[in-house]
Amino acid sequence: MEAHHCNNRRSNLLLLLLLVSVVANLITASAASSPIAIASEEKLELTLYYEALCPFCENFIVNYLYKLFDNGLISIVDLKLSPYGNAKIRSNDTIVCQHGAWECVLNTVEACAIHAWPAVSDHFPFVYCVENLTYKGEYANWETCFQKVNVDPKPVLDCYTSGFGHELELQYADEIKALEPPHTYVPWVVLDGQPLYDDYVDIISLICKAYKGSKTPEACLGLSLPVTKHKDTDNTLDNKLLGCMLLAWLSLCRINGIK
Repeated sequence: MEAHHCNNRRSNLLLLLLLVSVVANLITASAASSPIAIASEEKLELTLYYEALCPFCENFIVNYLYKLFDNGLISIVDLKLSPYGNAKIRSNDTIVCQHGAWECVLNTVEACAIHAWPAVSDHFPFVYCVENLTYKGEYANWETCFQKVNVDPKPVLDCYTSGFGHELELQYADEIKALEPPHTYVPWVVLDGQPLYDDYVDIISLICKAYKGSKTPEACLGLSLPVTKHKDTDNTLDNKLLGCMLLAWLSLCRINGIK
């Protein structure tokens, strides 16, 4: 029985190497000229509309929202706090708060803190401290938070006493009035434009499900969420090259005949 092989092995091998070299150069040039898609890892927008003495708001901030900073999810979230809630504005721009005068004071204080320290990593510790006190019924001690979180009280106190804090509250009032759909209670939590309604307590899993980045945050790994996989460009090129080599070899065999 005759073995099947390609004739003129030496000359065919040289021709094969030449073909492979040409094909490899063509593939490499094509890859270099084609832009490589980079996965966009845009942050999710998360906004909390709340009021300082609302028990449910206090509970959410103290027992749920703070976890974003502990587990690292804050790195994929743009968190915005809006301390106004269900307050009402009278004709002379006087603000009346749902839980009384103390709530108006603390709403304004927190608005001033957000303005004084715009980065959420700077103002959230202060807001958390104040809300933790209100959660315990110790809201009258709110000024102790300046020392507890080691911040200068002057910008916040100046903002409050100058009346600028009141102007900030009027701005927050306009923001919450413009919501679509309108808010019906607080805490009103909006994730990427969608209100979470009563599901806001599941904020961790909802953030993980909404995140579309290429790298799943560590805090989401235990939730069995699908991970977006991206094509390995190098492996794709290797497969193309291997296929071209095989086709070139078979073509040479066909040209020279098989015995």
